[in-house]
Amino acid sequence: MKFEQIKKTLESIVDPVERLEFVMDLGKELAPVPDGTECSEIVGCTSFVQICRRGNNFYGVADSAIVRGILYIILSMVDGKTPDEIRQMDPEKIFLELQINIGAARLNGVHSMIRFLKNL
Repeated sequence: MKFEQIKKTLESIVDPVERLEFVMDLGKELAPVPDGTECSEIVGCTSFVQICRRGNNFYGVADSAIVRGILYIILSMVDGKTPDEIRQMDPEKIFLELQINIGAARLNGVHSMIRFLKNL
Protein backbone atom coordinates (compact mmCIF):
# COMPACT_ATOMS: atom_id res chain seq x y z
CA MET A 1 0.00 0.00 0.00
CA LYS A 2 1.35 3.43 -0.91
CA PHE A 3 1.79 6.08 1.77
CA GLU A 4 -1.02 8.31 0.46
CA GLN A 5 -3.45 5.37 0.69
CA ILE A 6 -2.31 4.68 4.25
CA LYS A 7 -2.80 8.33 5.18
CA LYS A 8 -6.31 8.46 3.70
CA THR A 9 -7.31 5.24 5.41
CA LEU A 10 -6.03 6.46 8.80
CA GLU A 11 -7.90 9.75 8.33
CA SER A 12 -11.12 7.79 7.86
CA ILE A 13 -10.69 5.72 11.05
CA VAL A 14 -11.89 7.62 14.11
CA ASP A 15 -11.58 4.94 16.80
CA PRO A 16 -7.99 4.87 18.19
CA VAL A 17 -8.14 1.10 18.75
CA GLU A 18 -9.21 0.51 15.15
CA ARG A 19 -6.35 2.78 14.00
CA LEU A 20 -3.84 0.62 15.89
CA GLU A 21 -5.41 -2.54 14.46
CA PHE A 22 -5.01 -1.09 10.97
CA VAL A 23 -1.35 -0.30 11.70
CA MET A 24 -0.77 -3.86 12.92
CA ASP A 25 -2.46 -5.22 9.77
CA LEU A 26 -0.05 -3.14 7.67
CA GLY A 27 2.85 -4.87 9.38
CA LYS A 28 1.65 -8.17 7.95
CA GLU A 29 2.31 -6.70 4.50
CA LEU A 30 6.05 -6.10 5.00
CA ALA A 31 7.80 -7.66 2.03
CA PRO A 32 10.45 -10.29 2.77
CA VAL A 33 13.99 -8.98 2.65
CA PRO A 34 15.66 -10.16 -0.58
CA ASP A 35 18.96 -12.03 -0.32
CA GLY A 36 21.99 -9.77 -0.54
CA THR A 37 20.19 -6.75 0.86
CA GLU A 38 22.16 -4.55 3.28
CA CYS A 39 20.47 -4.46 6.69
CA SER A 40 21.16 -2.38 9.79
CA GLU A 41 19.78 -2.88 13.27
CA ILE A 42 18.15 0.29 14.58
CA VAL A 43 19.58 1.37 17.91
CA GLY A 44 17.09 3.12 20.17
CA CYS A 45 14.09 0.90 19.52
CA THR A 46 12.70 -1.18 22.36
CA SER A 47 11.88 -3.93 19.86
CA PHE A 48 14.31 -5.57 17.47
CA VAL A 49 14.16 -3.55 14.24
CA GLN A 50 16.23 -3.73 11.08
CA ILE A 51 15.96 -1.42 8.10
CA CYS A 52 17.27 -2.93 4.91
CA ARG A 53 18.13 -1.17 1.69
CA ARG A 54 18.74 -2.31 -1.84
CA GLY A 55 19.29 0.71 -4.06
CA ASN A 56 16.39 3.05 -3.30
CA ASN A 57 14.09 0.25 -2.16
CA PHE A 58 13.59 -0.33 1.55
CA TYR A 59 12.62 -3.41 3.52
CA GLY A 60 12.25 -4.00 7.22
CA VAL A 61 12.16 -6.56 9.98
CA ALA A 62 10.67 -6.13 13.46
CA ASP A 63 9.71 -8.51 16.24
CA SER A 64 6.50 -6.76 17.32
CA ALA A 65 3.22 -6.51 15.40
CA ILE A 66 2.71 -2.81 16.10
CA VAL A 67 6.34 -1.99 15.31
CA ARG A 68 6.13 -3.90 12.01
CA GLY A 69 3.15 -1.69 11.13
CA ILE A 70 4.97 1.48 12.14
CA LEU A 71 7.99 0.35 10.13
CA TYR A 72 5.75 -0.35 7.12
CA ILE A 73 4.38 3.20 7.30
CA ILE A 74 7.83 4.80 7.61
CA LEU A 75 9.26 2.72 4.78
CA SER A 76 6.27 3.56 2.57
CA MET A 77 7.21 7.24 3.01
CA VAL A 78 10.76 6.74 1.76
CA ASP A 79 10.64 3.75 -0.58
CA GLY A 80 12.00 4.65 -4.00
CA LYS A 81 13.61 7.86 -2.75
CA THR A 82 17.31 8.65 -2.78
CA PRO A 83 19.13 9.52 0.45
CA ASP A 84 19.14 13.19 -0.64
CA GLU A 85 15.37 13.14 -1.19
CA ILE A 86 14.88 11.58 2.24
CA ARG A 87 17.04 14.26 3.89
CA GLN A 88 14.89 16.94 2.26
CA MET A 89 11.72 15.41 3.71
CA ASP A 90 10.43 15.77 7.25
CA PRO A 91 9.35 12.17 7.95
CA GLU A 92 8.89 12.82 11.69
CA LYS A 93 6.39 15.59 11.04
CA ILE A 94 4.62 13.48 8.42
CA PHE A 95 4.41 10.51 10.82
CA LEU A 96 3.17 12.63 13.73
CA GLU A 97 0.43 14.11 11.52
CA LEU A 98 -1.01 10.59 11.22
CA GLN A 99 -1.98 10.84 14.91
CA ILE A 100 -1.29 7.23 15.80
CA ASN A 101 -1.36 6.83 19.58
CA ILE A 102 1.71 4.64 20.14
CA GLY A 103 3.17 5.85 23.43
CA ALA A 104 6.50 7.45 24.30
CA ALA A 105 8.74 4.35 24.05
CA ARG A 106 7.56 3.48 20.55
CA LEU A 107 7.74 7.13 19.52
CA ASN A 108 11.42 7.08 20.52
CA GLY A 109 11.80 4.10 18.20
CA VAL A 110 10.13 6.07 15.39
CA HIS A 111 12.65 8.87 15.93
CA SER A 112 15.50 6.32 15.82
CA MET A 113 14.24 4.80 12.56
CA ILE A 114 13.86 8.20 10.94
CA ARG A 115 17.26 9.37 12.20
CA PHE A 116 18.82 6.30 10.59
CA LEU A 117 17.09 7.01 7.26
CA LYS A 118 18.08 10.68 7.29
CA ASN A 119 21.74 9.69 7.87
CA LEU A 120 22.02 7.35 4.88
